[in-house]
Amino acid sequence: MDLNFTPEEQHFREQVATWLRENVPHEPRPYEGDEARSFDLGWQRKLHEAGWAGIAWPSEYGGRGLSTIQQLIWHEEYAKADAPYVGMSFVGVNHAGPTLIAEASDEQKAFHLPRILRGEAIWCQGFSEPGAGSDLAGLRTKAVIDGDHLVVTGQKIWTSYADHAQYQELLVRTDPDAPKHKGISWVICDMSLPGITIRPIEMMSGGHHFCEVFYDEVRIPMANVVGKVNDGWRVAMSTLSFERGTAFMAEQVELSRRVDKLIDLSRTLPSPYGTGCAIDDDELRRRLGQARAEVAAMRSMTLAGISRNERTGKPGPEGSMIRLYFSQLQQRVFRLAMDILGPAQAVLSPLGQGWSQPYLRAFAATIAGGTAQIQRDIIGERVLGLPRSR
Repeated sequence: MDLNFTPEEQHFREQVATWLRENVPHEPRPYEGDEARSFDLGWQRKLHEAGWAGIAWPSEYGGRGLSTIQQLIWHEEYAKADAPYVGMSFVGVNHAGPTLIAEASDEQKAFHLPRILRGEAIWCQGFSEPGAGSDLAGLRTKAVIDGDHLVVTGQKIWTSYADHAQYQELLVRTDPDAPKHKGISWVICDMSLPGITIRPIEMMSGGHHFCEVFYDEVRIPMANVVGKVNDGWRVAMSTLSFERGTAFMAEQVELSRRVDKLIDLSRTLPSPYGTGCAIDDDELRRRLGQARAEVAAMRSMTLAGISRNERTGKPGPEGSMIRLYFSQLQQRVFRLAMDILGPAQAVLSPLGQGWSQPYLRAFAATIAGGTAQIQRDIIGERVLGLPRSR
């Protein structure tokens, strides 16, 4: 694999940097609520109008049809420009949309894909349940076929932005007698349908974008099934491949930027141990050096993954290696930030607020999108060819 950028890719980088420099909002993104929703959709519309929405989506679906390496360039320049977090557009743009492109009917694509790119619809994910998170195939939300509708009853949890979403990528069990990974269907759920109740969940880092969603005989048209009835597990694996593969590329690049900022801060902040600046402490300096080396290793892993994706056209199980490594590294970096800031700075100062909130959220990094143990199982079974762990 050639890790050097071509002249065309360098020119693309210059184009991206110039547009971002001229268009990134000056005001910070609101943390949550209707203000965040308005901000996120407004930014998505601006990206679309300028031709930067869905840069890797095929051109026939409104994207730019660009390569995965150009995605990486976009995300690197996006982080450098301190551009806003994609927020409520994340699910639609980064894995519901790509899943629809790969698996949906022409009618489903024609209706939903333009709305996602134009910032007209928010999507959420209805996968995890109270008894089926890491063991997703154990889901029990059932859907009974009644004529040309599915009648859905059950519960989902950890559904980000369900209280703002118009649509949901929903996994339901359509054949209760089928083996565990069979009898599941992937369905587009209109979140305004009668019988849906949404209950926000307060997070320890503040806010409540996580939600519980309850379904009481919700009638969803059969036309909303993506793929075939009872073939949802295969479709879901496509969704999760994007989630664990390229969807978190932006967060990976942002973490690299965070480490650079932390090194700069350590040169000015007093050591929490009382001698000189934080960077003068041998142990903190060693951990900073290790963090910089690890984000460089993560970038190399990402580039290797991009090379595989360019050959196959879809992220594979190797994405779990990047997902696992990134989630654990994220926790180490924010733990290091807390140690450099010290208790008073981390809790009481405006500077600390920019680090303490991501630190608290990082606890979920090895749970969301499949726990660390699930990622290890995937790596062992699908990458290394080891026997199933259970």
